[in-house]
Amino acid sequence: MAARPTRRGLLLAGAGATALAVGVGWTARDLIRPSPTRPVPPDAPAGDERLVSRQSAARDRSVDFYTAVPDGHGDGQGLPVCLVLHGASTTARDFPGLGLGRFLTDAVRRGAPPFVLAGATGDRLSWRPAGRDDPQRMVREEVPAWCAERGFDATRLAAWGWSMGGFGSLLLAATWPGSLRAVAAFSPAVAPGDAVFAGVDRLRGTPLGLWCGRQDDLLADVQALERALPEPAARAEYADGGHDFRYWGSVIPAALDFVAAALAAPPGPS
Repeated sequence: MAARPTRRGLLLAGAGATALAVGVGWTARDLIRPSPTRPVPPDAPAGDERLVSRQSAARDRSVDFYTAVPDGHGDGQGLPVCLVLHGASTTARDFPGLGLGRFLTDAVRRGAPPFVLAGATGDRLSWRPAGRDDPQRMVREEVPAWCAERGFDATRLAAWGWSMGGFGSLLLAATWPGSLRAVAAFSPAVAPGDAVFAGVDRLRGTPLGLWCGRQDDLLADVQALERALPEPAARAEYADGGHDFRYWGSVIPAALDFVAAALAAPPGPS
């Protein structure tokens, strides 16, 4: 009897076919798409939450730029920034609907030091350059500059992403060691031999938080990355859940607490 195809195999096969058809160098796991399940936000108001259009020279196009300031902190003047890198199934335009501003206010009300969330649309390029389109440079250079224009403290940066965005956040930290106070990665779409594994030693000194569901097809690779790190992850947590916002929503509070503490801490030795 022929082996029954697994969900992972079907996802990878479909994603691989798309990558070959478009021809921009994507890998199969870059396009693993979660179900459309959305998280259930806490009972807290969003503060100053904005979605505007900005012209990105790095991407050679107009992009959606999202920011969220916790309720009670005005327009966020002087607050540090957590860069948000989306996965393949979402863009910055989806962030308000995911309740990110409400999760942020809830974290601060529970005692986390205040900070700002900021993210822009990078499409499905795994936060890597593809020809003249460079979403990684946009996140590294332009998004902090846009944040500084708003009066945020863009000298204190962390990054948070899920799936493709988790990969992108880790790659950002490895490409520019010391540029981020911390990285929180949900179910990062990593695999042995990829750019994150190749640059894993460059993650030394950056506090990392890894979260992944035990029923996620990427679990084994995320745990392999944890073992490959040059120093122990600051947090590595695995609980029941899949590759979707049902699970990710359950761990957003822990990730925001982790990021807040890192952004508020004095900088480590250079």
